[in-house]
Amino acid sequence: MPERTIAIVVHACDRYELLYQGFAEFFTQRWPLDTRISGYYFLTEEKDYVNAPFKNIKTGRGEWSDRLKRGLEQIPESYILYLQEDMWLDKDVPAEAINGVIDFTLEKQPLLFKLNSSEVYKTLPTDRFISDFRLAKLDNQKSEYLMSHQASVWNKDFLMAQLEPCEHPWRNERKGTKRLRKLNPDIYHIDLLSENGKPPVNDNKPSARLSGYCTVSVNASLNEFAPKFIGQLKTTGDSEKMIYAGKLQYNFDHQLTHDGKPKPRKESLIKKLLKKFSS
Repeated sequence: MPERTIAIVVHACDRYELLYQGFAEFFTQRWPLDTRISGYYFLTEEKDYVNAPFKNIKTGRGEWSDRLKRGLEQIPESYILYLQEDMWLDKDVPAEAINGVIDFTLEKQPLLFKLNSSEVYKTLPTDRFISDFRLAKLDNQKSEYLMSHQASVWNKDFLMAQLEPCEHPWRNERKGTKRLRKLNPDIYHIDLLSENGKPPVNDNKPSARLSGYCTVSVNASLNEFAPKFIGQLKTTGDSEKMIYAGKLQYNFDHQLTHDGKPKPRKESLIKKLLKKFSS
């Protein structure tokens, strides 16, 4: 039986179905499939998702944390690399770095290992490198977003323990960060994936091959990072991809949500305050 190492888990929602094809297109182009990753899972609510190498897991409807927990319960691996459907790769990811992440994870069994570069992380360097990337630990008291939904390797059971019932994603990040700060676990970090073009956090070797992704969605609509991907799809010469690019372009130009609806009107200050204090 093949070794169980780390599974890639893409947590998606059905309203964002428009983004599935784009995620798959750029993942297939830029993620190495010749690594020791042992499983690929794409979590939807009720929609079908058929796209190799991913296996579709349906979580049913419900709040964000409840759906993710139901999905994780169906995955045999003890460690997962968490992604979302709006995280589109814009640079090739080096296979040797992914295998290095797997080796470190199986050796040290961290609870959380962040792979994205962001200014919210304040790190403490170690003497170890993973494929020319400096391995660091987060300063949990100075860093923000200890709990985030960016690219990270999680101990699956530990992640499930951070999912309180009925938490929407923003509450989970906010309150989850408070919970993690109180627990104060060792949280590791490397600059493998630049998030939205952000610079490295750590002192890496000059030969480090930085890769990255852009989050192409904000408030359920395409954002300023989407056009470069749309442009790439338009120039493929593939009719199916060009039709898809046209759909994305239409939604972007008309500022529609991913399910084709007009963007909701901005909330009043009073509504925002009421929502804040009720969460």
